[in-house]
Amino acid sequence: MKEKGSVMEKEKETQSQEAKLIPVYIMGKRYEVPEGLTIMGAMEYAGYQLKRGCGCREGFCGACATVYRTADDYKIKTGLACQTVVEPNMYLAQIPFFPANKAVYDVDKLEPSISTFQELYPETFRCVSCNTCTKACPQDIEVMDYIQAIIRGDIAQAADLSFDCIMCGLCAARCPAEIVQYNVALLARRLYGKYLVKKSEYLEKRFKEILEHKYDKEIEELMHMDRESLKKKYYARDIEKM
Repeated sequence: MKEKGSVMEKEKETQSQEAKLIPVYIMGKRYEVPEGLTIMGAMEYAGYQLKRGCGCREGFCGACATVYRTADDYKIKTGLACQTVVEPNMYLAQIPFFPANKAVYDVDKLEPSISTFQELYPETFRCVSCNTCTKACPQDIEVMDYIQAIIRGDIAQAADLSFDCIMCGLCAARCPAEIVQYNVALLARRLYGKYLVKKSEYLEKRFKEILEHKYDKEIEELMHMDRESLKKKYYARDIEKM
């Protein structure tokens, strides 16, 4: 959708005066946008109203996965629209959701073993170690390494290596073996958390206290605090030493 109104036009005019305009192709259509903008900023400058695929807008929520090509380069590239800066003659398209199969399971009925992955995600074992998934990851996660860890049965390492995954789907979009890496990693982390990780000595105690409504009054107070009071309370909190 194109944005309209004199205020928006004035803002665009000001931006174009402050920065050099460069050509980009969004969903196949040519636009002139100020250089230095992110892909998301360029799309909004071009008149796109982003209702989906925008998420946090300047972080790592994984909602704005984008594929693009740059001038004189045969490679198709990937990135997050809120982080990737536009280049002259960039061709781009957003894929805010990548269609992928997700196994349905009850983690309480699973075993932390290779057989679980063989049953729920057998495609994992088709990995050809091409490392394309790692190259596609905007978080610089060693995706191929955690898939190989699962193949070896090292669920703990897979959970550790995949911890920062934002599930944007770009690894799966590039995988020639059609593995859904991020869903496989999610299973690894769930199995690790359920069966393998060392339990905190305070966790059960705190869980019991919550069930006994020990913190209900404090939570109610927090819910009615203004933003500044919450910030002060947060920064003044006691931090447990490791």
